Amino acid sequence: MSLFLFLSFVALLSALGVVLTKNPVHSVLFLILTFFTLSGHYLLLNAQFLAAVNIIVYAGAIMVLFLFVIMFLNLNEATEPQKPLLAKVAATIAGGMLLLVLVAALRGVQPAGYNAATFNSQVGMVDKLGLVLFQQYQLPFELASILLLAAMVGSVMLGKRETGERNF
Repeated sequence: MSLFLFLSFVALLSALGVVLTKNPVHSVLFLILTFFTLSGHYLLLNAQFLAAVNIIVYAGAIMVLFLFVIMFLNLNEATEPQKPLLAKVAATIAGGMLLLVLVAALRGVQPAGYNAATFNSQVGMVDKLGLVLFQQYQLPFELASILLLAAMVGSVMLGKRETGERNF
């Protein structure tokens, strides 16, 4: 229980750091810390595969891409335009309304308790996930792979244009 509370505390603080930090590089680093704490939560839930995928894919590949783009664009406070007061007020009102909707939607939720008689400790294991993925969800899995293949071919076609040629 104490590890859960520690991970939750660090996750909330790092998520606030993502939103409140003015430096975009620091914001990405806080987001990486948030992903690591979420992976810790996955490990506590006995979902080792999700924890590994979260670290490899999100904290690894996607955050490196974000960091590269931020450094490539050279974003800083001097180049960012000042937002008008009306935009700040509208964003605050929209955030408050979102919080109100979330509280209203989750108001009547009763969390389920732990039942030792029906608990299955093998739920998050890789072999069980693979069986479900390739038996029950084989068609959506294959359709997603075809969609990703088409996206890769399209990005290669857009990236390999000759000088003076227009693709679209």
